This record gives sequence, structure tokens and C-alpha cells, in this order.
Amino acid sequence: MATLRIHRFVEGRKWVQDYKVEVTKGMTVLEALISIKEHQDPSLSFTCSCRSSICGACAVRVNGNAELSCEKLVSDLIARYQTEILTIEPLGNFRVIRDLIVDWDPKYARIKKVKPVVHPKDEFSAEDGCRQSPADFDKYKKYAGCILCGSCVSECNKNTLNQKDFLDPFAFVKAERITADSRDKDTEEHLKAVLDTGLWRCFNCQECTAKCPKHLDPAGAIEKLKAATFKYHLDDNVGARHAKAIYDDIQESGTLDESKLNIKSEGFFLAGLRAPMALRLMRVGKMNPLESHPVNPEVKTVAAIVKAAEKEEE
Repeated sequence: MATLRIHRFVEGRKWVQDYKVEVTKGMTVLEALISIKEHQDPSLSFTCSCRSSICGACAVRVNGNAELSCEKLVSDLIARYQTEILTIEPLGNFRVIRDLIVDWDPKYARIKKVKPVVHPKDEFSAEDGCRQSPADFDKYKKYAGCILCGSCVSECNKNTLNQKDFLDPFAFVKAERITADSRDKDTEEHLKAVLDTGLWRCFNCQECTAKCPKHLDPAGAIEKLKAATFKYHLDDNVGARHAKAIYDDIQESGTLDESKLNIKSEGFFLAGLRAPMALRLMRVGKMNPLESHPVNPEVKTVAAIVKAAEKEEE
């Protein structure tokens, strides 16, 4: 027997309601929800469709983690959390409509900001189509597997802090899928769009990748987009300069010179606005701008590791 502790929301009223469910072999969280709706409480509301981990409609949070309810076994979750009480909530970072149903309309509208449509190169035609080699297809086919379940958004710490200046992780996945497509002629246009929608504001917390049920690595897609902006010389921004400053420090000395990082990233004027913080750091011994930056004795090894990583990425 398991207890599903479900967060309810109806017409502005919130409460938590417990339901007892007899756990049968192979029972998924979605089946448990359906059983409650059919036999205990017909007012319970949630969404589902394919029941095959394809449509993404049934995603919810279980004990604080986004899951596809149609693929997670109740028995497995009980074993994982060592409790027979499973707390079921709607996805995070969405407006809740009712119970476990969230509003997707604003999210769909935000996808348009990255212009997620292939603009065929001039060499293609309606008669001959847009031919592509298997190797070129392999560069983005993984990201084409996004099912828009919302799990990445639910666990995105940047979205939790502020959604206004940062798109949802799945939108960046869509953008990477387009920019990596060899048939598209407007890669730079797509990259400019993601820069305008907060590409460099990602916290790199990896929660989107950890929670993606299709293992698509949204955080990796964001990093690929960042790398592409350097290739197209779209690096005149604080985020890109910050990344380059770190790269240069690691290459030259094998360590990070944090005392000069802000100046390299933001310039003298904006860095100067942080003077009160710098003084506090100096007082507690966290920073000494007069101290020479040490060189790591293993700097050659560090540089070799960087080069090996770059080669592997290529």
C-alpha cells in the first residue's frame, strides 16, 4: 500500500490531499493517478495521452523531482526514497491551472523567440528537397528527440529565480537543433536570437540535464550554443568575455586569477561599481590585488588537458 500525497489546486484554493493506493506489480505513477480518479476522487485533475513516454503530457514532480508519471514505477520510487509516502506536485516554474495541470501556452509562445525553423540554403529546391549526409544528421538528431515534457523547466534554478530574462532549457535545445543543422543558412540569426533571450545567464547547475527523461543534455546544448557564438564572432558581451577570461587564465597560468576576472569581463567602469564588495573581500583576506598571480607548476599538464578536451569536442 502506498500513500500519494497530492497537491491540489482548484479555483485559487490550495491544499494537500492523501490517497491510499494498493500497489500492484508494474504500476506506474500515472496508473496510480488514474486509479484514484476512477475509484476514489473523480475531481482529481491531471494530463496524460500516449502512456508510452512519447508525448510528455504526464510529467509531474514526485518527492521534489520532475518525472514522467507514465514510466516511473511506484514500487521503484518507494525503494528509492525509502518511504511509502510519495508527494505528487505539478511541475515547477509553470502557472498551475488545476491540480497537476499546468499552463503551457506561455512556454510555447517563448519557443518562437529562438526562431526554431530551418531556413533552407539557396542550393536546395522544392523539387530536389534538402539532402543531408547521415554524419550531418547525427550532429543534431539527439536534440530532435525533445518531447516538450517540461521536466527541464521544472528543475531549472535560473527559471525559478527569474523567467523574464532567460528562456526555458527546452527552447535552447530547439535552438541548438536548428543551429547544428547543416541545411540551415541563417545560423547567425538563430544565435543572435538566443543571445537576446539569456543564453549566458544559465547557472550551469545541470539540473535540466539530470532530470531530462530522454537524456538529451539541455545544459550541453546551451554550452554548444555558447561555443557557436565565438565561431560567428558574437562574443561582445559580458558572458562571452567572462568565459574567455577564464580560458586565458587557465591556459597561461593553470589557475584562475579572480582578482582581475571582473575587469576582464565587464571592463573597468562596471567592475569599479563593485568596489565596495572588493573592499570587503580584501578586509577578510579573500583578495589581494597587489599580490602576484602564481603559476601552477603543472601548467603544461593543464594546457595539455585543455587541448585534449578541445580535440575531443571537435
